[in-house]
Amino acid sequence: MGTAIDGLASGMNTTAMINAIMGMEALPQTQLKSKLDDNQSLITSLNTLSTQITLLQGKASAAAAPGALNLFTTTSSSTAVTASATTGATAGSFDLTVDQLAQTKVGVTAASATWPVDASGAPSKLTIVDSTGKQTEISPASTSMDDVVTAINAAGAGVNAIKVPAGGGTYRLQLSSTTSGAAGNFTAYQGSAADVTAGTAADLLTQPGAAIIKQAQDASARLYAGTAAEVTITSATNTFTNVLPGVSVTATATSGTPATITVASDNAGISKSAKDLVDAVNNVLSFISDQSSVTTTAGTNGASTAKGGKLTGNSTVRDINDQIVNAVVMPVAGGHSPSEYGIVIQKDGSFTFDADKLSAALAKDPAGTQAALQEISSRVNDATKSATDFTTGSLKQYISGRQSESTDLTNQIADWDLRLTQRRATLQATYTAMEVSMSSLQAQQSWLTGQLAGLAPKAGN
Repeated sequence: MGTAIDGLASGMNTTAMINAIMGMEALPQTQLKSKLDDNQSLITSLNTLSTQITLLQGKASAAAAPGALNLFTTTSSSTAVTASATTGATAGSFDLTVDQLAQTKVGVTAASATWPVDASGAPSKLTIVDSTGKQTEISPASTSMDDVVTAINAAGAGVNAIKVPAGGGTYRLQLSSTTSGAAGNFTAYQGSAADVTAGTAADLLTQPGAAIIKQAQDASARLYAGTAAEVTITSATNTFTNVLPGVSVTATATSGTPATITVASDNAGISKSAKDLVDAVNNVLSFISDQSSVTTTAGTNGASTAKGGKLTGNSTVRDINDQIVNAVVMPVAGGHSPSEYGIVIQKDGSFTFDADKLSAALAKDPAGTQAALQEISSRVNDATKSATDFTTGSLKQYISGRQSESTDLTNQIADWDLRLTQRRATLQATYTAMEVSMSSLQAQQSWLTGQLAGLAPKAGN
């Protein structure tokens, strides 16, 4: 870039003149920057709208899933027994008597200061045999009880070990199955797997001073106890899954008397799902309304100026708004209005939710009401998907188009930066050359003036 020489010969402020010219030259770039700012602001609003619609789609998709509104609550007459129900359940009640809880096997070995050695003087091997007959041979690193514990826990034999003080510098090994229920049963032997097979290995938990603290066992309960229809069910844990279709029961204690489990329709849960959907719809419609509103400002001269929002007049957004509204407000199968189920459209285009109306509809026709809500949810899901689908969504495509436009505007602005830089350099070089030329001419003028003054006749000659 050249360097301007302000007023060297002309006395003019050439820098100010160049800046004024560049201000005029940069007007097209200024307009491009303003257009880019507007476009970026629009993209921000569109992305926010896309997020709101995606949240709505999540609510609608969840509610539209098969059986999603087939919700239930469960109660139990016993504090020792609780139940849960999935969408595959059916309302009703049944009695369950819990006779036995599941537990892991726990045993302790006889007290010993160190682990014994075999005939060769090496630490004696252990073998764990699980409930399937699988043998796991374990070789401790030394006769230290700590090393024995480490070896057992690292063997993956389905048994955990801890060292328990037994007094007088001796210790016991406490062995516990890692799996509850009968499947967690095990036997621990002192000796190799070959010794176990040969029947010469000693059972560690039946030796003098050893003890089995708890036997591995499944939980056990009876349906219809004491009747001809009595059925015994078992579980490796204290949870009995699918005692009835979709209903699981968990016990924390045995029950001397039958616990009555009641499964009832969860109207509160269904109502919450419907309200969440309406709230999400309103969030989208409210955002569109706010971003599309026109504000009027009074000027100092009394004239009013109207200014639209970022989405005012946007046909893509208006179509999305209409599709969502129609998805909610259109009649469902059988010609029923959504208002019958508590979803009511207001004058401003938003929706309200009446929980009492929905509750009454559920009491009158549970299956029909759930089907109606799922139909509405499915339509909303389709409407939102048509807007935000990654490849075909109208809103996604529109945002992509605006982003491409922003990229193009950014490139044009960068081109103008180069062009304006070159133009300023040209102007500076031109004005600098002008100042130098004028300075040279002024020097010649001064010389000529001097010469002419020398040629002038002297007074009195």
